[in-house]
Amino acid sequence: MRIDLKGRTALVTGSTQGIGAAIATGLAGAGARVGINGRDSARVEDSAARLREVLPDADLVPVAADVTTEEGARRAVDALGQVDILVNNLGIFGTADPLEIADDEWRRYFEVNVLAAIRLTRLLLPGMTGRGWGRVQYIASDSAVVIPAEMIHYGMSKTALLAVSRGFAKQAAGTGVTVNAVIAGPTHTAGVEDFVYELVDRDLAWEEAQRVFMRRHRPQSLLQRLIEPEEIAHMVVYLSSEQASATTGGALRVDGGYVDSILP
Repeated sequence: MRIDLKGRTALVTGSTQGIGAAIATGLAGAGARVGINGRDSARVEDSAARLREVLPDADLVPVAADVTTEEGARRAVDALGQVDILVNNLGIFGTADPLEIADDEWRRYFEVNVLAAIRLTRLLLPGMTGRGWGRVQYIASDSAVVIPAEMIHYGMSKTALLAVSRGFAKQAAGTGVTVNAVIAGPTHTAGVEDFVYELVDRDLAWEEAQRVFMRRHRPQSLLQRLIEPEEIAHMVVYLSSEQASATTGGALRVDGGYVDSILP
């Protein structure tokens, strides 16, 4: 399958590292003009430079903006002008005793993981529907369906994204714009490495620590390993393409078989 995104502009939030950086790389590799987003301008510029080392001809726009604020969201949109593909990837996660999570922390998880995505969708969806083409995606998680006891506040935010995605898909019905959620399974990123070592012996080498983590804490994974960010990106690039024109309102799993059901 050859995916050609030339002439399309994409905004990937939280794309200076991890899954977001892999998604930006995949979209740029398919020919899209890609907005690299993060709050710190130096990190954004560095991320764009590293991507250009891999793809020298990539059309990249550094977008230093805190999209969790109204001002930052508008700055990101203004920096790119027309946006055809919105990938709401930005998110925070962490472990916590459910009975110790304060109200402000519940609000922070909702505002960063959910409201920021809603705000950008609200800003960009009218232009997409007016032009008769667009792609909106929300990077959810297996935690949206299998709520971890140690991450209830995170799981709550990802469950909310599934509802937001389905609702906006209905709003865009019949317009040529598709809206989907991607359910990412346990994925190998720097942040997840730290998370793994919170739960297993820090003296273990990474490969052994990963195996112990999956065996003890994610035993239902059929992949039996962490997913690489590029594997999530492949789904996002496909959903951004013409070939995915009939896929909308969905929650598509790249979870390594972690969720033990046929449907989410």
